[in-house]
Amino acid sequence: MKSTALLRRTTTRTLLATGLAASLALTAGCAKSEDDKEKKDTSAGAGKDSGQVVASPTAGGGGSCAIDAYGAKKIDLKNATVGFSQSEKEANPFRIAETASVKAEAEKRGVKLLTANAQSQFSKQISDVQDLIAKGADLLVIAPLNSDGWEPVLRAASAKKIPIVTVDRKINAKACEDYVSFIGSDFVEQGKRAADSMIEATGGKGEIGILLGSAGNNVTTERTKGFVDRIKAKAPGLKVVFQQTGEFAREKGQQVTEQLIQSKPGVGGIYAENDEMGLGAVNALKSAGKKAGAVKIVTVDGTRNAVRGIVDGWISGVIESNPRFGPLAFQTLDTFTKGDEVQQNIVIKDSAYSKDNAEADLGKAF
Repeated sequence: MKSTALLRRTTTRTLLATGLAASLALTAGCAKSEDDKEKKDTSAGAGKDSGQVVASPTAGGGGSCAIDAYGAKKIDLKNATVGFSQSEKEANPFRIAETASVKAEAEKRGVKLLTANAQSQFSKQISDVQDLIAKGADLLVIAPLNSDGWEPVLRAASAKKIPIVTVDRKINAKACEDYVSFIGSDFVEQGKRAADSMIEATGGKGEIGILLGSAGNNVTTERTKGFVDRIKAKAPGLKVVFQQTGEFAREKGQQVTEQLIQSKPGVGGIYAENDEMGLGAVNALKSAGKKAGAVKIVTVDGTRNAVRGIVDGWISGVIESNPRFGPLAFQTLDTFTKGDEVQQNIVIKDSAYSKDNAEADLGKAF
């Protein structure tokens, strides 16, 4: 009897242990599955290590595009030649990171990549893209300098049914007819977030100046609109007393800021529509003998030097504009050329830097 009872107890313990182990394994498996799903979902719109996460599929509006509607033929991306046209001189960290991301993703995927840099000259960018087409590019990724004036390129690409994806800036043309998709940030939202940062830094009162980006592209127009509209709505005590283009360049940003502080010596804030102009503003303020933080500066991009400027007290806030478009651009082309639909406007989520996280997150900046 004792042996039978002992056997029963042993068997019960064994079954309970086995059940518990199976339960733990199942739980771990489910957790791992959920982790894998989350990782997959996060990278689905961005690609590994890009840091880019896509907003909701409908965030950009404009619907979707399929290869049949576009009029192109299906192609295996691994056997294709991709042409990449960079718009600006790569003295700007944003452009350096953008080009590096595209090159790295092409190498990772084993895709032949042709590259060209317009050196901030629009006429050169047009001829660059025409040359990429002539050299046999099957697909194009373009970082446009301007939004208008692309008709010669669009005609040449249309004649050969070459799919085009634009990154960072839009071109004024018809989606899913002249180009497939635009991939970039919500620039109006960036302007709004920059305004919120400026309101917090200044207390919502005083005079502020705007260092505008280059004329002729949607980034400048939309970052300005978002900022100005938000200031009017939330902080009527803040007055925009100066607006002038700094052409997205550090040297020009410094020159314009020198003019600003001479003409408006009481200015309390500067909104620079990219980091390079903001860093130029810092140089101008230092040269004028201003103390760190005397004039509140808010910028857009997320370069390491600008984020460091927050740590050092010269910059109040930086709104990120993530330039690592390589994984997302190639994934979009891969999906499209296989015959699946892609969104016409693919909007990414951007983070922000402030005194609360700048030092801890400095390694995330580019």
